[in-house]
Amino acid sequence: MHIFLIRHGESIANNGNNYEKRIPDHLVPLSAKGEKQAYEAGIWLANYCKEKEISLDTARIWRSPYLRTRQTSELFNQSLHITDIREDITLTEQQFGLFDCIPKEKWGEIFPSAYEEYLRQRQNYGKFYARLPLGESPYDVAIRVHQFMGTIQRDYEKYGIKTLFVFTHGTTLRSILLRRFHYTPEWFHEEPNPNNCQIREIIDHQDLGYINE
Repeated sequence: MHIFLIRHGESIANNGNNYEKRIPDHLVPLSAKGEKQAYEAGIWLANYCKEKEISLDTARIWRSPYLRTRQTSELFNQSLHITDIREDITLTEQQFGLFDCIPKEKWGEIFPSAYEEYLRQRQNYGKFYARLPLGESPYDVAIRVHQFMGTIQRDYEKYGIKTLFVFTHGTTLRSILLRRFHYTPEWFHEEPNPNNCQIREIIDHQDLGYINE
């Protein structure tokens, strides 16, 4: 199985422009810079596949149903030209709960008690297990993405779908890697979030790392 894991382009939450608007996370769009990133990265990836002789005839796009991942996949697909596009809710971003759309430096100011408890969990259990108030921990994300991994494995075995382009979010992308390669929570602690539109390549059970800057 050949998998490309792709983080969405820069969004208006990534550049800080959603803190006043507070658009719900699933409706946060790409910024103008993010649109440009996705379009250019799509051209780069199409050329990469051509150079590596990777056939896209039976390829499939999987994506999170969040607006920014939909937009990213559509901009990439202007160069990839893949017609089989599907969505899976297990590919969504970590749920931030009370802290959704709030800058980190404001968490303690707006929700002091909840933030204090979150810090206690981080100190005692580490960031992988610490759950955001009314939201998720990376552990929770890793549990749910395992369902997606079962889906793509069944499609590979039953229908021969072996080339996948997965458009998702930073924590979710790292959680997929953790589950597929049995990486540890300590690995997750040390692994940085990918940059916007970074592409990580997997061939069967080999993690080739990020292939673009």
